[in-house]
Amino acid sequence: MSYKSEYSAQDVTPKHLFLNRRQLMAGAAGLLAAPAFAGTSPYSTDEAPNSYEDITTYNNYYEFGYDKTDPAQYAEALTIDPWSVKVDGLVDKPGTYSLADLIADMPIEERIYRFRCVEAWSMIVPWQGFQLSALLQKLGVQAGAKYVVFETVVRPAEMRGQTGGMIQWPYREGLRLDEAMNPLAFMATGLYGKPLPKQSGAPIRLVVPWKYGFKSAKALVRISLVAEEPQTTWKMLAPNEYGFYANVNPQVDHPRWSQATERRVGGGLFAGRIDTQMFNGYGDQVASLYTGQDLTKDF
Repeated sequence: MSYKSEYSAQDVTPKHLFLNRRQLMAGAAGLLAAPAFAGTSPYSTDEAPNSYEDITTYNNYYEFGYDKTDPAQYAEALTIDPWSVKVDGLVDKPGTYSLADLIADMPIEERIYRFRCVEAWSMIVPWQGFQLSALLQKLGVQAGAKYVVFETVVRPAEMRGQTGGMIQWPYREGLRLDEAMNPLAFMATGLYGKPLPKQSGAPIRLVVPWKYGFKSAKALVRISLVAEEPQTTWKMLAPNEYGFYANVNPQVDHPRWSQATERRVGGGLFAGRIDTQMFNGYGDQVASLYTGQDLTKDF
């Protein structure tokens, strides 16, 4: 199965934004800075992207509230400049990095990815960013590291949803190291040729397209390399409903709904549901990671 896109960067991004992409990437406090823009990736899907409005006004981001419209309404309160990320654990170059230093020399490219929420809705999103593997190679992974842990920012004065509720902050997620080194695992710093919007996880977020969306942690402030499987937020909250792996799997239903089909956001009132694909359609690239595992148990 090929994922080479029929869409060029010019097709996905409005022309005036595409022509100014390099300037955009040099701006916003260097959040998209890179020595070169590599264009649209061969890992991109050939499905038509959702609109910028679809993507930025329909979000789960409980730090700002539980309604899909809360992030777009309240995320502007988050301060993202300056921004730093702590790197620790089994790495050669631990430390607290400014975002500009952390992503320096990362080759920015566009990835048009499927995004499948565990709630059985989906989008097609044109991200800009770089492979997570490139960052891990830059930091130096030490022997004994088997997992990568991600933590998000905690600022209850700016993130109204952190003042109460069921979640123990910070939001925590993790990947097995071989998953993190897969070329599809991505660090996003932009969307539709613009700096990443705050409601979409600015200034830097994880994107793991073959897993349910809750694995793709937003507003990252810590990356750790560890030897043992980490605790992750949704598994801690409801281990019978949300596993560590969270691979998109139409054959394993959520306890409260089917995962066999999904609703494409922006499809209109009378749009039918579409079949969900195993690994969200990325099986050619990732199925080998799980050889020998029972994905009904390792869910």
